[in-house]
Amino acid sequence: MHNWTGAGLAGLAFATVVMAGCGGQSADSLTGSGSLAPIAGSNGFIRCSTPEVDDATKMRVEMDLAGQTVRPMGPNGTINVYVHVITSGTAGNIPDSWITSQIQVLNNAYGPSGFSFNLVSISRTNNATWYTAGPNTSAETAMKTALRQGTADDLNIYVSNPGGGLLGWATFPWSYASAPSKDGIVVLNQSLPGGIAAPYNQGDTGTHEVGHWMGLYHTFQGGCTGNGDSVSDTPYEKSPAYGCPTGRDTCRNKAGLDPITNFMDYTDDACMNTFSGGQNLRMLTAWNTYRKGK
Repeated sequence: MHNWTGAGLAGLAFATVVMAGCGGQSADSLTGSGSLAPIAGSNGFIRCSTPEVDDATKMRVEMDLAGQTVRPMGPNGTINVYVHVITSGTAGNIPDSWITSQIQVLNNAYGPSGFSFNLVSISRTNNATWYTAGPNTSAETAMKTALRQGTADDLNIYVSNPGGGLLGWATFPWSYASAPSKDGIVVLNQSLPGGIAAPYNQGDTGTHEVGHWMGLYHTFQGGCTGNGDSVSDTPYEKSPAYGCPTGRDTCRNKAGLDPITNFMDYTDDACMNTFSGGQNLRMLTAWNTYRKGK
């Protein structure tokens, strides 16, 4: 368990948050049980608190996905989106225009995969405790239990200010069956297009977290060994990349430079612009296995 305090861009009212979701969970954990701790990136922000998945869960997931019949990529479906804006008084009451811009960012990023996102509704809830809810806390559970809508193939986005410079986290699709009320992603309100959480204010925190929600790991999952992120066409990467370090190569005994432009790395929003073909296929396979019609 790690305590993170005071990190983040000057002027944002970040609260202390206990990062309880970074290790020691069971194989049925909502977000995995790896030991990867959050590391502060540009301007002190913490890119993601969706931890590495433990080996037992990873093996079970790969067996599930291997049982799916692979079909050609194409229009794979529209994902209905329910956005829940959490405020503390007037703090965090972001405009609708930021949200519609976020949905457009998602559509641009996921278009090649054949998925599209349809904004169904925006709810606004004034709750100071939920506004700063961290991952795996009772406040997060209460917030999601009260607000979540839809089924396994509906995306719920909670927009708040969890504190400590934390940008967001997500649940994986294979966790829905055991804990449907907790499914979804949480993102810092100022990470949406229009926010001030530079260099993470172009909406790709949402893109990154939806990637987890769709079944993708970080590109640096497993480092330079084993099956890495379980996607064959993303080069191995020893550790997260920050900024936009062109030419970075942390696994010199493996083919390819680090995938710094991949949405599942930790680089700045302006550096991220791609999912690989293998990632697109994995998202489709995970969708059919865990979300479609569930």
